[in-house]
This record gives sequence, structure tokens and C-alpha cells, in this order.
Amino acid sequence: MTRLSTTFAALSDETRRAILARLSQGETQLSDLAAPFDMTQTAVTKHVRVLSEAGLVVVEKRGRSRHCRLHPDAMKEASDWLAAYERLWKKKLGQLQEYFSDEAS
Repeated sequence: MTRLSTTFAALSDETRRAILARLSQGETQLSDLAAPFDMTQTAVTKHVRVLSEAGLVVVEKRGRSRHCRLHPDAMKEASDWLAAYERLWKKKLGQLQEYFSDEAS
């Protein structure tokens, strides 16, 4: 699987997106990260592992605890890929608007 495919696969899950949203506020311990979710810490750990394998999250062991932080560089490739389609749709919508403006005249 390509890095882009791995990123999109990781982002496809609502829980993983919520974890990323939480980590966008700053680094946190894995145990604190799991607290707001209605699932076991083991389940949250599995989601964090998927995010880590996709390069979206960095996990560091410090003593007995594991700390998680966002690594947004991996999202840049996905963002760039989506931006190309955004430009395409803006162009197409602009052409559609121009068409209807000409028809109204």
C-alpha cells in the first residue's frame, strides 16, 4: 500500500479522526487520550497504532507511560492530492456559472 493509501485508510475511521483532533490540541499520554472514548484503552491503543503506522502520530515511551503527539507532515501528501481535485472542481463550477450567466443574458 502506498503512503497516501495508508494515510487515507487511517483517516477513514471516525475514532481515529477524533484522536487526531484531540492531538491537534497538544501532546498527551495514551491513558488520557483514551479517557473520552467509550472503549477500552486497548482498543484506543490499536487505533493509535494504525495512526502511528501511517506516520500521523508519534508515540514515545517515557518511563511507564506512552506519550502521543500529532505528526502532521504525513497529511501534507493527502492534502496536496485533494487540492488538485479542489482546483478541478472550482474550475468546473466556474465554467458552469459562466454557462448559466450566458444563458440568462
